[in-house]
Amino acid sequence: MNRETIDRIISEILQEKLKGQSHQSCCKDGVCHDNLCVVHNKEGVRNIVGNGAARITASVGIDAAGGIESELAGMIDHTLLKPDATISEVEKLCAEAKKYSFASVCINPCHVPLCARLLKGTDVKVCTVIGFPLGATSTASKAFETEQAIREGAQEVDMVMNVGLLKSGDHESVENDIFAVVSTAKRYRVLTKVILETGFLTDEEKIKACVLVKRAGADFVKTSTGFGKGGATVGDIALMRRVVGSAMGVKASGGVRSREDALAMVAHGADRIGASASVKIVSGEPAEASKGY
Repeated sequence: MNRETIDRIISEILQEKLKGQSHQSCCKDGVCHDNLCVVHNKEGVRNIVGNGAARITASVGIDAAGGIESELAGMIDHTLLKPDATISEVEKLCAEAKKYSFASVCINPCHVPLCARLLKGTDVKVCTVIGFPLGATSTASKAFETEQAIREGAQEVDMVMNVGLLKSGDHESVENDIFAVVSTAKRYRVLTKVILETGFLTDEEKIKACVLVKRAGADFVKTSTGFGKGGATVGDIALMRRVVGSAMGVKASGGVRSREDALAMVAHGADRIGASASVKIVSGEPAEASKGY
């Protein structure tokens, strides 16, 4: 794809984005204005899930009896990525994932062997992160980390794009970096998601990043690590969906702290939602601000 084509795509998408900036949030003063809210329109939520929501990502501590329907549990990536996560916490994560039949657990690479062992024989997948959370490790190290994680039992990998190289305009190196992980994962039929860290990017850079991710053959684009600047917004999700089309997945992560937030992301094109305020989201309770996973 040449520079002229990329510039045309950027121009078209940015114009569309400007036209859609008048969209308002789902609920005001406890009243749902656009039928997206799980608290006020449960049937509407079921329809959204049935028409495109592939997964919802959440972290340890979800209570399936606290408001989440059992059929939605299979769309949750049960996540624990904090740097001080203990083995007992990871074990609890896996136990909850098995109990409620979550789609996967998402953990740091050092915990992949443990999770693979604990989840063996279940339908719960093991997902891990590559080059996390900065994305600034070498391409060779990312490829090696991917191979090692898969050999130890990872079935999905979320890699962090090299943000600095993208902002420097070195698009070839960014694409090659992503392709190294994607090609390694594809040899084992493992799914790859690429984290853009959108809080550091301009709209033009987000579009360029999505184009490069798509060219490299990844399965998903993802907004944030949860440890960087900012997090997911409905505007970013809509923008990313517009660029990658329907053939790729879009994952919203970072700053999603309520059921309304999560459903708004899904309504704007997210296939998966990443969150640390899991219990708050599924119960509909107000969530306190949180940082990272």
